[in-house]
Amino acid sequence: MAERGILSPYDYKKPTVLAVYALLILLVVIAALFTLYPYTVTILNSLKAREEVFVFPVQYWPHHLKWHNYAEAWKFLQLWHYLKNTIFIVAGNMAFSLVIIGLAAFSLAHLEVPKRRWFTMFFMLTLLIPPSTYIIPNFLNLKSLGLLNTFWAFWLPSAANAFNLLLIRSFFGTIHKELFESARLDGASELRCFFRIAVPLSVPVLITLLIFTFSSSWNDWFWPSLIMQKENMYPLASAVYKYVIPSRSIDWNVKFAVLVLLLIPPVLFFVFFQKYIVRGMNLGAVKG
Repeated sequence: MAERGILSPYDYKKPTVLAVYALLILLVVIAALFTLYPYTVTILNSLKAREEVFVFPVQYWPHHLKWHNYAEAWKFLQLWHYLKNTIFIVAGNMAFSLVIIGLAAFSLAHLEVPKRRWFTMFFMLTLLIPPSTYIIPNFLNLKSLGLLNTFWAFWLPSAANAFNLLLIRSFFGTIHKELFESARLDGASELRCFFRIAVPLSVPVLITLLIFTFSSSWNDWFWPSLIMQKENMYPLASAVYKYVIPSRSIDWNVKFAVLVLLLIPPVLFFVFFQKYIVRGMNLGAVKG
């Protein structure tokens, strides 16, 4: 049987419903155009000659595609060095988030933690606090621990994400407790229950967690600039902000090429894993 769409055949006969539906489609198209416009301009400017970027009146399409702009961008910023830093930071953030948030969510969902409802409520309340208010406390805590200018200053805060914790905890709550009780009767430890039962059954929502962690880690430039004084340890986004944007020794078409190179990995990551985002969010929103 074919899946039912948003509107049924009966709805198509109602002019009012059709008008509202058409208006919604129009709003979606407008929103898509506003979203795609800056990316399109960035890509086109990255392929222009230097004198074409600020020509007036504006000419969106370049006369000749200058692919060598990307080679110049790669050489100017030493992208491979900062790319290695970024991959190391992102991989650590993803690993710490998966293990720490996963274990915490499993504890709140299936272990007899005292006052676990209060803990869950506490994590929910932290979502109401603007992130800018705890940047300085986090910085001072890391400074007192002697973790500034180390990759631990990236990894540890990334594992303290209340939204991801509640998302995973909500899904873990849908897994039947009988599965874990049977495993415990067979002598399985709680860690074994987590890695052998909870994780395999939660692959879509855990992939969603990894995607969110990857996106936030890849795009973040402010936090690395704050905690990292060793410039050779900068991730790519911070290096672009510090060396490319304010630089007068590099043409704007090459700057746009750097930005395009910065955009490619998260776009590819999203394209390959987009189905897991929707599926994971839907699964994480289900209450057991």
